[in-house]
Amino acid sequence: MDLQQIGASHPRIKQAVTLIKNTAPNRNQLFVAEGLWAHNVLLDVRAPIRTFFWCPEAIYSDEARMRAAAITERADSAFRISEKTLERITERDKPDGLVSIAQMPIWDPDLIELGDDALIAVADAIEIPGNLGTLIRTLDACDAACLVLTNRRTRLTHPKVFRGSHGMSLTIPHVEFDQPDEAIAWLKQRGCTVYLADTDATEHYRHIDYSGRTALVLGNERYGISKPWYEHGFPCVSIPVLGHADSLNVAISGSVLLYEARAQKNGW
Repeated sequence: MDLQQIGASHPRIKQAVTLIKNTAPNRNQLFVAEGLWAHNVLLDVRAPIRTFFWCPEAIYSDEARMRAAAITERADSAFRISEKTLERITERDKPDGLVSIAQMPIWDPDLIELGDDALIAVADAIEIPGNLGTLIRTLDACDAACLVLTNRRTRLTHPKVFRGSHGMSLTIPHVEFDQPDEAIAWLKQRGCTVYLADTDATEHYRHIDYSGRTALVLGNERYGISKPWYEHGFPCVSIPVLGHADSLNVAISGSVLLYEARAQKNGW
């Protein structure tokens, strides 16, 4: 492919570095995708690709070469870069010579459709990107309706969220509310039964009725669910911990609860 070659000082390369560091404002919901699997996801879900960076010297497979041509056609702009420049905008050891700046979908909370038996996860102040990514991947596996974010501590555009979700952060509808009360009002208006995951709760998670529209609230890794959620009288559920640890990882807890809810809803 005959593409313009750019170096580390080019504005698009600097933009990619900024996105990877995840420190600057990101109103357009841009993120960096690396490698063959990530670009297969971008193409499959038809995600907007704003800039594509191609390093032919770093491509290891015929499939990656084929994908490079398809990505170039889809991208708003495409450039060739050297292996040295590639190292500046990647975190993986072998990103197959494919790196893109892509855009997350933006969902309108008023337009998200919920079925009569919808399953929803609420991430309240989850701050470790890998945990949020793993939770989103589980939401996809459980055929959940959407993700609700409150007291956000990490962005969905964080590279580790995209990798942890295996790209499913592009397909799972998500809505964000600045305050828990806004999310609570949104859930109540849609007739959702809300359960709080709390290690101190006495109600066993398998003794809960998950029929109808169900929302499971998962809290911060250190402090748990924020206080406003407890002010509405929502029932709390817990997962038994039989060893010496005092709790499970939040993404693991979410997976257990979501699969139990899905099992009941589908009659497994």
